[in-house]
Amino acid sequence: MENLDVMVLRTLRDWRQAGKRALLTTVVRTWGSSPRPVGSIMALANDGAVVGSVSGGCIEDDLIARYSHAHGNGEDVPPGTPPALVKYGITADEAHRFGLPCGGTLELLLEYDPDAASLDTLVAELEKGRLMQRTVTLATGAVKLAEATAPDELKVDDAELTNTFGPEYRMLLIGAGQLAEYLATMAKFSGFAVTLCDPRAEYRTAWSLPGVHITTEMPDDAVLAFRPDRRSCVVALTHDPKLDDLALLEALQTEAFYVGAIGSRRNAEARRDRMIEHFDQTTESLARLRGPIGIYIGSKTPPEIAVSVMAEILAVKNAVTLPREVEVARAKGMQQLAMS
Repeated sequence: MENLDVMVLRTLRDWRQAGKRALLTTVVRTWGSSPRPVGSIMALANDGAVVGSVSGGCIEDDLIARYSHAHGNGEDVPPGTPPALVKYGITADEAHRFGLPCGGTLELLLEYDPDAASLDTLVAELEKGRLMQRTVTLATGAVKLAEATAPDELKVDDAELTNTFGPEYRMLLIGAGQLAEYLATMAKFSGFAVTLCDPRAEYRTAWSLPGVHITTEMPDDAVLAFRPDRRSCVVALTHDPKLDDLALLEALQTEAFYVGAIGSRRNAEARRDRMIEHFDQTTESLARLRGPIGIYIGSKTPPEIAVSVMAEILAVKNAVTLPREVEVARAKGMQQLAMS
């Protein structure tokens, strides 16, 4: 599955190019618990078609009832109407009605009939892998597009709103096999573009998952060609030092948010010792290398192991502190205390 934001924007563009009236909804602010984070978007066509989401479903239902003619009762918003800010869940009754947890409140920006040409330009740039900023003037609805240099959170003030989109997250898997196929499947429906690297023909013959780019280069060359950035992860699954080690070392020189290798604790320790002894690495230079990978859930089978690995990757992506990081931080603190 592709990046959800790109899907929403592409669908909205297609609606507008076909002459449909449509609404773009963006989560601008939240208070308390919220089902969707700030920056989430949803598009609603005049005929009631919806793509994306801004809540668990109840707010979507209310927007459909208000702004589409799917049930014959939609409001007619005059062409040229400027964007509007609306709040849901201000009272406890509304929070209950709209399914907001713990009395949460969220504020939405509604853009009526966004410009098709601007949407087409934005989608084209995102499809090229560019990171883009979309700035909306709140008083008029005018839109400015600019290429961004780094991912950023949504920004809003009294004059304008700026949301940053794309590029999609990417995963490079080293080693074909059953575990790789399960992990690639989970990565795809989590919005990652997946590349599989395995120079061994005998391991690639059973690969059956469509929509994955396959390369037969040596893994370290594949990492260089992949050019990992801060929205990329590299996962080694071969258990073969000849394939994994150099690729992992190359990946550690990049901004990849996650670099890890499958294997037991003993194998992970042996890998680190090998890299220190033969490749002039240090404990500090290998600090970002994860292994064994995966959150402990007692998994034994390939699909369960894939669940644990994907969960860890998503946790790191979402900046969630995992138990392993807590243990490492505690150990470092105790070490520093002992040395003081």
